[in-house]
Amino acid sequence: MKKDFKKFITKVNSSTKLFTPGPASLTLENLSGLRPCFGRGDFKYDVIENRVLKNILKISGHKNIARLQGAASLALEIMISNFLYGNILIIKTGVYSDRLKYMSETSKKKYRYIKKIDYLSYKELDAIKKKYDWVVACPVETSIGYKIPILNLFELKKKCKSKLALDATASIGLEKNHELSDVAAFSSCKGLFGLTGGAFITFNEKNFNEIDEFNLNILNHLGKKMTGPYHAICSLDEILKNYKNFSFSVKINKKKFIRNMKEYLLYPKPNQPNLCTLISKKVKSDSQNVVLYQSRANIKGSVICHLGEVHLKSFSRARILDYIKI
Repeated sequence: MKKDFKKFITKVNSSTKLFTPGPASLTLENLSGLRPCFGRGDFKYDVIENRVLKNILKISGHKNIARLQGAASLALEIMISNFLYGNILIIKTGVYSDRLKYMSETSKKKYRYIKKIDYLSYKELDAIKKKYDWVVACPVETSIGYKIPILNLFELKKKCKSKLALDATASIGLEKNHELSDVAAFSSCKGLFGLTGGAFITFNEKNFNEIDEFNLNILNHLGKKMTGPYHAICSLDEILKNYKNFSFSVKINKKKFIRNMKEYLLYPKPNQPNLCTLISKKVKSDSQNVVLYQSRANIKGSVICHLGEVHLKSFSRARILDYIKI
């Protein structure tokens, strides 16, 4: 059976070469972890879920975790509604920070815990001097392939005497220092390399706003009052047991790509995320099997993502890059 799985994985990954930001290429471990399961009274599943959530907390560095069925966008809405209050600062990086702003404005109108929202460019970090209750940011803005080191955001948090909330969708697992945030939200299918459909909020303090709504109230997810991301969690079990082996593929792809494209890079090394790379040239391919990332941002070049050989783990040699050219 395992040989049949391996043949299937080889076939499907050969038929689709992904240069997109998630989900990653399909792995044997994603499939072998799947099983019939249920969220109540299924003790075998309880063991798997507890192990997966514990391993995610090791990666994030937080004390508590909520799991839910849905995209990272849902987790972000829940994070904003349940945690944020007072005067908040959102760091403007692009399409995904625009979403944070929209969600925060909606929460402000609906629940009124947020009093004021400032939206300032990442280029203005050094000039920010005001005190805030929360700083909110995307450490990795996929739409423009840009990274703000979380350590820099932590320094901003201290300067603003605030708490720090992260959209960690494109950074979790692949970047350092998530433990410096107070709360983070992300999905199962990008840097964690699981199947789509699961999302997580990791945090330290259990101080929540009172949210009079079922799906957006974090207590209902912590209390497991709705169907959870059972199969997404199962798909993560074997991955997280050997996470470094899988993340090696991403980092070797990144390393080779920036070496090949060094004259077209637009950001210095500290602002280069592991997940993706922005270059000044348009990338193309002669293969019908290639799926290129179409950024929602108005960029002149291309963002290339490095999740397409995750299934090869430490055997990856970034040969997938041979399928694209400028």
